[in-house]
Amino acid sequence: MKLPPGFEGENNDVVCRLNKSLYGLKQSPRAWFTRFSTTMKQLGYVQSQADHTLFVKKSKNERRAILIVYVHDMVITGDDNQEIDNLKSCLQAEFKVKDLEQLQYFLGMEIARSKTGIFISQRKYTLDLH
Repeated sequence: MKLPPGFEGENNDVVCRLNKSLYGLKQSPRAWFTRFSTTMKQLGYVQSQADHTLFVKKSKNERRAILIVYVHDMVITGDDNQEIDNLKSCLQAEFKVKDLEQLQYFLGMEIARSKTGIFISQRKYTLDLH
């Protein structure tokens, strides 16, 4: 980090206070997740007691929007398409996120959709073992 103009010089008693964590510091992921979870709660999502990276929002008509985050990867799913679109817009306004559309790979799992359902496999992972 470079000090801003006016902080350089011979006066060693002057310090600079950071407004947010620097990328790459060990506390940066925690600071980011604290900010992220606060944003999700402000949007009306409930953080799971069993998995603190899982957020759920249930609408009045019993539809759900679900988000799970792992490090810097997020998966959004559910049956409330309007809320999912709203969530994507809010996250793009607040954070640097990129929508990759349909989920194909997540945590070493391959996800394939068909008319009969969703299939999850670790085919690529098992092939890479050889």
